Amino acid sequence: MGINTVGSSISGLEGCPYAKGASGNVATEDVVYLLNGIGVKTNVDLGKLLLAGDFICKHLGRQSNSQTAIALSKKTANASKL
Repeated sequence: MGINTVGSSISGLEGCPYAKGASGNVATEDVVYLLNGIGVKTNVDLGKLLLAGDFICKHLGRQSNSQTAIALSKKTANASKL
């Protein structure tokens, strides 16, 4: 359809310059997860992206706004309890 650029930010941390007070853009992790799910090749390693998001969130002392990161971290946490 001609779309070749999608705006997003790691863990949804960046503010939005167009909407004052907005919490941030859509999380890159969520965009990549969606695109992978519908068969669009992104050449982005989702695992490495999740690690980068986790790193920056810990460094900033903030929680991720990525639904993908939150869901997959719970899945990993539950698996480690087995």
